Amino acid sequence: MTQTSSSQVVVANVPPPPDADPQFHQYLTFVLGAETFAIGILSIKEIIEYSSLTDVPMMPPYVRGVINLRGAVVPVIDLAVRFNRAAAPVTKRTCIVIIEIMVGQERQVIGIVVDAVNEVLDIPAADIEPPPAFGTGIRTDFILGMGKVHGKFVIVLNVNHVLAFDELAHLTVPTA
Repeated sequence: MTQTSSSQVVVANVPPPPDADPQFHQYLTFVLGAETFAIGILSIKEIIEYSSLTDVPMMPPYVRGVINLRGAVVPVIDLAVRFNRAAAPVTKRTCIVIIEIMVGQERQVIGIVVDAVNEVLDIPAADIEPPPAFGTGIRTDFILGMGKVHGKFVIVLNVNHVLAFDELAHLTVPTA
């Protein structure tokens, strides 16, 4: 991770070095409410300071709006609201994590609002348990697994399901 002069943290989207241990994977950890979540580092393009968003009419509540990211329009999703929780107030630590996912043959860039970014962790594959069938408060298809870190669990998200564009698009169509 590198820090730029505009209070912007940039995470390089590079493949692991050839000598990297395939049993370890790197994850960016962040906080939503009182819970810690993680996303695979290869999906993350950058982390930016929370700034004003442009509202878009007739969007579901979890779509906070859009931002202009170097000339590109990027939708911003509030993950807490996506998980059927109350939106947290914006603080000094609130930021937008810019994620790139594949939608069909196209790359789609989406921002997600998080309460705070923690750190990048190496979590061994052996320390990631399958998602529980109940008890997390979010849909199980949103969870890739439960990572064990320092005696606690970190919820590893499946960004392709959480940010499934076909589902997001379906939810934005007004009903007659």
